[in-house]
Amino acid sequence: MQKIYPTAKEALDGLLFDGMLIAAGGFGLCGIPELLIAAIRDAGTKELVIASNNAGVDDFGLGILLKTRQIKKMISSYVGENAEFMRQYLSGELELEFNPQGTLAERMRAGGAGIPGFYTRTGVGTVIAEGKEHKDFNGQTYILEQGIFADLAIVKAWKADTSGNLVFRKTARNFNLPAATCGKVCVAEVEEIVPVGALDPDHIHLPGIYVHRLVQGEHEKRIEQRTVRKKEA
Repeated sequence: MQKIYPTAKEALDGLLFDGMLIAAGGFGLCGIPELLIAAIRDAGTKELVIASNNAGVDDFGLGILLKTRQIKKMISSYVGENAEFMRQYLSGELELEFNPQGTLAERMRAGGAGIPGFYTRTGVGTVIAEGKEHKDFNGQTYILEQGIFADLAIVKAWKADTSGNLVFRKTARNFNLPAATCGKVCVAEVEEIVPVGALDPDHIHLPGIYVHRLVQGEHEKRIEQRTVRKKEA
């Protein structure tokens, strides 16, 4: 099965449709599928529901899809670095489903494992629990959370082999792994593609069975918050 595509646009060909649910990897601007996000913007696909830890910043990452009004709803755990996100949410232009960060990761993982729902204590007694089923286990109250089953997963990895086995680099693994598993189709952008057998099997983070399409490209890797120390005299 040929998984390698020459461009992000071609890797998404035939997969995009209005109103779809997309699971996107990344944390802040670390490990985000920036090439695929740009290709979705250029495709003009709208009314998107996106499950992602956050929405990038105003002019990068998923923030560029907010700028073009292509996102209808975000399923996220943190949105504090994006002024346009805040403006759209407060004005009622954007729907938001807040999730505790661990719950969001587990919802993606559950979807990837074929688990439709699970109980967690996180959020009990808060607005997160409103409208959700409550159940007691061993004297403790839990709420029911649903697994995420996305139409498409877009992720960013460091290396891949030609069969789609992925290696993520350090903290860039973040939400990429659970996001990749919960999509009906997973498209991964990578920095390098190597032949099958070149990756140590013990170093593979995501088996190629989860990855349907690959694209290699150059990445900006913008730093979200840069803190530097003053040079000593």
